[in-house]
Amino acid sequence: MLGAIIGDIVGSRFEWHNHRSKDFELFHKSCFATDDSIMTLAIAQAILDSDKDASVLGKRAVERMQELGREYPGAGYGGRFSWWLTEKNPKPYGSWGNGSAMRVSACAYAATTLEEAKEYSKRVTEVTHNHPEGLKGAEATTVAIFLAKTGHSLEEIKAVILRDYYKINFTLDEIRPTYRFNESCQDTVPQALEAFFEATSFEDAIRNAISVGGDSDTLAAITGGIAEAYFGIPDDIRKKALAYLDDFQKGILFAFESKYGDFVPGGISSHQ
Repeated sequence: MLGAIIGDIVGSRFEWHNHRSKDFELFHKSCFATDDSIMTLAIAQAILDSDKDASVLGKRAVERMQELGREYPGAGYGGRFSWWLTEKNPKPYGSWGNGSAMRVSACAYAATTLEEAKEYSKRVTEVTHNHPEGLKGAEATTVAIFLAKTGHSLEEIKAVILRDYYKINFTLDEIRPTYRFNESCQDTVPQALEAFFEATSFEDAIRNAISVGGDSDTLAAITGGIAEAYFGIPDDIRKKALAYLDDFQKGILFAFESKYGDFVPGGISSHQ
């Protein structure tokens, strides 16, 4: 889950000022944890609160997203989601936005089976992003993370994504000159997945994601969540990232890691 937060923090300063190169300072004084990190933590807290009971997970997700959204009102939420955060009786609003995919990494890290991971993803996504593309983007991200977490090879992960979710028929070099900001799942998740597929390390995955431009923080958050499960996070990068989180945010992260962080990322033993 921290991988998604790192991608968000690194990408935060590039969302409206894209940097189409892999050569940049990873952490900078202008970086910060945006709505991507806040909602990732909200879903993690919802999973903790529900103790993985899928029947109440959606309700807990609504409660925690609204709670943290109100606690951090200036994190950069989209217009419709900002409205949803303040509703007394919030309902899904048919969104296909990439916000569904950036917040679901905890679903994969908590799950013990692929079907369980998909179910968690659906439950926490359908409360806002109940459009088929919103649901698909979240599930594709969750599936990629779960497969990486459980030791599948990059080729195996890519085969599942191409078969069941997206026909990725481009390279980063091919799209870098022309790819522009896009808030949809269908034009963010494939690019984030390709940034992972072309990576040689966790840091390289984040740099790949930033280098194509677009919605940089969200794209890198999606990539980072997958890259963490496959490569693991270097200790120095983890330490630097934690400095951008306050004590409340770190409390949720550490509680989630304490309960669900005992897996060995696939990359630690076989992917590096």
